[in-house]
Amino acid sequence: MNPSTKLTVAAAQFASCPDKTTNLDAVEELTVRAADAGADLVVFPEAAMVPFGEVLADAAEPLDGRFADRVRAVAEASGVAVVLGMFEPSGDGRVFNTLLATGRGVEAAYRKIHLYDAFGSRESDTVAPGSELVTFSLGGVTVGLATCFDLRFADQFAALGRAGAELVCVGASWGDGPGKAEQWDLLTRARATDAQAWLVACDQAWVPPLGADPLGLGRSCAVDPLGRVRGRLGHEPGLLVQVADVAEVRAVRDRVPVLAG
Repeated sequence: MNPSTKLTVAAAQFASCPDKTTNLDAVEELTVRAADAGADLVVFPEAAMVPFGEVLADAAEPLDGRFADRVRAVAEASGVAVVLGMFEPSGDGRVFNTLLATGRGVEAAYRKIHLYDAFGSRESDTVAPGSELVTFSLGGVTVGLATCFDLRFADQFAALGRAGAELVCVGASWGDGPGKAEQWDLLTRARATDAQAWLVACDQAWVPPLGADPLGLGRSCAVDPLGRVRGRLGHEPGLLVQVADVAEVRAVRDRVPVLAG
């Protein structure tokens, strides 16, 4: 770990719609805005391809399909890395809920491990679980990936910290409801402390709830390794830009060596 390394990260909060082309246009616009603001890495929500409530198997594409290729082209043209939620066929009639990471020499994909079978929803009916943690290197910083309901599982974030992650990017489609904003705020802060890393969580912007399907709450945030919120958006679409200094990660891990246990 280079203690002087800093990475500028943007959370691009928007509400995806059923039309993939419209969503890709929004991704391009927000990526350009983030690059103009100095971002090295832009994090988009889970389900940026299409929202929950759609027939995901119909929308899903492979990682070398047209949707992912346009995301790659946007990242390449803007000179940034992009992390974005999409769906890919799983081979069993369901889909994988995938975070694609691409650009700046990065090519990685994380398939959501913990599926949202809670609050009356059953993500596992249409989504197959992944099984592997994923990290990649960008600008000398090790970046880990996680998705939405993963936030309720502290062990996953501690494992990412032990794997060297200095920044964890979380894509989310965290639905609204009683106590859900408070849980989001609590869990994003707690998981940053579990990983002893920076955490940037990008949620879908708020839209009215649709039954039990998770849509968006907003409140995308940047949290430091001690669990302090350094920036937060409201419920509406927006762009949050934060400099993540890995010197703070090293300092916290030296003073509180819980990951070494």
